[in-house]
Amino acid sequence: MPCVWITSDLQLQLILTLFLVAECFSAGMKGPITSNNSMQQMDNGNHSSDSIITSSMDRKQSTVTLPTEANTSLLVLVGTKSVLYCPPVLRTNVLVATWEIVLRDKPPFFRAFRRDTNQTTTENCTDERIIWASRPDENLALLIYPVAITHDGNYTCHIVTRDGNFQHGYHLQVLVPPEVTLIQTENGTAVCKAAAGKPAAQISWTPEGDCVTEQEPYWGDGTVTVQSTCRWGGHNVPAVSCFVSHLTGNKSLSIQLERDTNILSLSSILYIILPVFIILVIVGSIWLLKSRGYSLFLFLQKM
Repeated sequence: MPCVWITSDLQLQLILTLFLVAECFSAGMKGPITSNNSMQQMDNGNHSSDSIITSSMDRKQSTVTLPTEANTSLLVLVGTKSVLYCPPVLRTNVLVATWEIVLRDKPPFFRAFRRDTNQTTTENCTDERIIWASRPDENLALLIYPVAITHDGNYTCHIVTRDGNFQHGYHLQVLVPPEVTLIQTENGTAVCKAAAGKPAAQISWTPEGDCVTEQEPYWGDGTVTVQSTCRWGGHNVPAVSCFVSHLTGNKSLSIQLERDTNILSLSSILYIILPVFIILVIVGSIWLLKSRGYSLFLFLQKM
């Protein structure tokens, strides 16, 4: 029996020892876990602060004003007035404004304004038709008056401000209406001409016929002459219309076609000769019948 109790006590001690070891092990594990949680919270805090800094930087970047650039194609009728405007910038923020002008086959020239000294300067500018629209300290627009064919080109307004640089460009094309004429030639064809237009005009006919359209070479000023020659052979066409289409406006001319004088003379001759010929044939036939009848009468008498 003593051996049994000893064995039971040993078992009890072993169980108690294992329980204590398990408790110590679990306590040791809880400590590091708590420390890791605190590290994660610190990392989360660092990430949140980084995101705050990043978002604030994004907000700062979104408030930065970038330079604006734009180009506008502009069609202007020759002899009229044209006003070109700079980008819409607060006048008090303007430091320097410069118009750069590049015309066809000419070197660039400039008109500039400096606000702090309220001074204007020009460089290579000899065309007095290109000027400031008003006082540049009030309005930076450029005025072209009167517009000429030579004013084809590029106009760019550059503005330097406290907030950045801005610019706006124009590609200006001058339009010239063509001079339209419609005539009939001696051989019966009709000729429609759109002379010295810019750009080239387009010509059409009513009614349609056998037509040939040609362009004369460009003049030094960029204008073009278009000529269309049309015939309506074999058709009875009393009148025709020429329609000229152009960016400055459309125009239509009409003409009464005269008949060919050669054909008219031949017809007149035929109208005169034909009745005379018929009369001669009738008279001749009668004379022939009478002569034959008289000869027959003499022959019968002799018998």
